[in-house]
Amino acid sequence: MYLLINIIGLIVFLAIAVLFSRNRRHIQWKSVAILVVLNLFLAWFFIYFPWGRAVVKGLANGIAWVIESAHHGTGFAFNSFVGEQMDMAISALFPILLVVPLFDILMYFNILPRFIGAIGWLLAKVTRQPRFESFFGIEMMFLGNTEALAVSSEQLKRMNEARVLTVAMMSMSSVSGAIVGAYVTMVPGDLVLTAIPLNIINAIIVASILNPVSVKEQEDIIYSIRNEEVERQPFFSFLGDSVLNAGKLILIIIAFVISFVALSDLIDRFIHLITGLIAQGMHWKGSFGLDQILGVFMYPFALLLGLPFDEAWLVAQQMAKKIVTNEFVVMGSIKDQVNSYSPHHRAVITTFLISFANFSTIGMIVGTLKGIVDQRTTDFVSKYVPMMLLAGILVSLMTAGFVGLFAW
Repeated sequence: MYLLINIIGLIVFLAIAVLFSRNRRHIQWKSVAILVVLNLFLAWFFIYFPWGRAVVKGLANGIAWVIESAHHGTGFAFNSFVGEQMDMAISALFPILLVVPLFDILMYFNILPRFIGAIGWLLAKVTRQPRFESFFGIEMMFLGNTEALAVSSEQLKRMNEARVLTVAMMSMSSVSGAIVGAYVTMVPGDLVLTAIPLNIINAIIVASILNPVSVKEQEDIIYSIRNEEVERQPFFSFLGDSVLNAGKLILIIIAFVISFVALSDLIDRFIHLITGLIAQGMHWKGSFGLDQILGVFMYPFALLLGLPFDEAWLVAQQMAKKIVTNEFVVMGSIKDQVNSYSPHHRAVITTFLISFANFSTIGMIVGTLKGIVDQRTTDFVSKYVPMMLLAGILVSLMTAGFVGLFAW
């Protein structure tokens, strides 16, 4: 029964995208069907097929191996910080000081751009989507949303408003490769690595339904990921800047997590106080807080992911908190219990969390675009901010739904 509900849920999520589409008549259903079949195959391959499971397990172990080197560096500077009971900031975020420079080195020597370009070209051929949108999806998978927007600035300046909106919608569903090392220390690494490619395909599906755009053949071109006119820094100067940027990223994440957790706790206390007084006046027992209020909105969607009523209520609260705050807040709260969840519960909540789909990401995307495209294009994208948030939520739900089909 729960499997059937899971299947119905995926259909409902697609139907919601169609309902809010800017131009239903121009939806390219053949391309959407190809993308859906591709994601079904990927979910089956990575979750159910033994070879696929071996691939993601091997990749997760490889990341864990790299993280060990990161902890070695942390231990050299702060020996007392490294041990069996490391704080989240140490175990999850300090590895960013290794992973970000590692990615930047691959960018510097043009290894990663070539790899991204090859996969993007293949994805465009298979899915029949515009080349840049496919390329940008792969680009986000490694670089993250704002970084991908920045390195594609020359492309964005040459695109019309509708295509820029598509890119903005897709940007709600990415994660940065530099953050993956942090994720795998808190939730199952194989599910993290499964969610990332599924997110990219689902981002293309949702964006192509919500914002169908026709691209002429002469417009379907990709400008270089690198600006060859800009002289490259000397390597060690570049590496120094990369390490400093990694340090800033850690501080930004820590600041966001502390602020969001503190604010949500304060709001939760205030709501409990008010509802407690109301309950006391009306002779009720107990009270409810922020998690319960947020959970009400996501509860129907959690049920559509094929979860039992009690598990769906818990997952709904976690999903809502992730959207309002960020994924780190929820991951930090479940990291000690997630492996004890049922396989379906664990797969659904983990894969839902693997994206930047939250309110703060909207500001980051719009802010980045302001520095790249003209004011008219920025204003056009800003009009569709609710649709951007909807796109991010639908992608996360669909990724959880696809993975949930094969995790029981």
